[in-house]
Amino acid sequence: MNAKLAHKLLKRQEEGTMRSLLSFEGSIDFFSNDYLGMSQVENQVVLKGATGSRLISGNTNQMEAVERQLANFFKASAGLFYQSGYAANIGFFSCVPQKGDIVLFDEDCHASIRDGLRLSTAQSFKFSHNDLLDLEHKLEKYKHADCLYVVVEGLYSMSGKMPNVEVLDQLVQKYGAELIVDEAHSAGVFGEEGRGLFEGVDCTRLITFGKAYGAHGALWLCSEDLRNYLINFSRSFIYTTATPLAVMEHALDNVQRVSQRNDRMKLQENIALFRSLVPPTMLVSDDQSPIQMIQLSDRRGLKDLEAKLIDSNFAVKAIYEPTVQIEKEGLRISLHSFNTNAEIKSLSAILAPEN
Repeated sequence: MNAKLAHKLLKRQEEGTMRSLLSFEGSIDFFSNDYLGMSQVENQVVLKGATGSRLISGNTNQMEAVERQLANFFKASAGLFYQSGYAANIGFFSCVPQKGDIVLFDEDCHASIRDGLRLSTAQSFKFSHNDLLDLEHKLEKYKHADCLYVVVEGLYSMSGKMPNVEVLDQLVQKYGAELIVDEAHSAGVFGEEGRGLFEGVDCTRLITFGKAYGAHGALWLCSEDLRNYLINFSRSFIYTTATPLAVMEHALDNVQRVSQRNDRMKLQENIALFRSLVPPTMLVSDDQSPIQMIQLSDRRGLKDLEAKLIDSNFAVKAIYEPTVQIEKEGLRISLHSFNTNAEIKSLSAILAPEN
């Protein structure tokens, strides 16, 4: 490894933000994205290799049938399956916005969206997190673009906040913009039968299956024309081996299971219990969010709190810059339908011992 890379790694160590791989086997889960416990549902997946990309040897009628079933469930015209949410965002944003277009994205959007935009020939500008006044100012400024795109998330994974769907939809329509929504953390948790926060809104949506659905892969919900465009121009779809059919079928099975179970109600009960035990002044997240972020400006104090919780057998993670901005560093608590009242109370007692 050359000196430049070694210096960057050393800097991380000195700042106390060095990432490392840890195992939390046997700990009480307050850190995973398995909000509804679907990864724990027995559903044996027998993998059969796809043999090639879907444009060569990897496509089957069954795969396209699964995509249609998923699109129908989410009430979309069409769907296109990708290996992961990251691959889906890279593939979409690198090829859909064109030169002369303008993309306005929430400053807290996921790294995969930003990485895709870096590969795009369109110009892109961020607006302040969930700040629709700032968004409208920029929509007015760039209203003469060839095409205006607005990019948001259904639930922001590092803040636990959600956008005002109704007002955002009205604003986008006012300026004739195209709304793109990443529902990675909100699909399965919100909406009728778990269809997502933006169910019924005229927009292009990304559904990922590695969070509440406890499966794998991602699906762009879009028009049939846009699906055909992605098949022809989305490089992360074209130049990769197809997702095995069994993985796609597993995602479909879990989507259907979530729609039929009451885990979403139990999850909301657990969120309400947690928020009743922790002072509101400690929390920055929306009150229905399974992600509850406790921001701490004191990095040493944050590290100590994380260590204390881990020593008490709680699986939690502190979030540092560059994943979030320095002033937004904090402890990320993920709540689940399977967390018991006793576990939530014990966790809360450490977070807020005087409450």
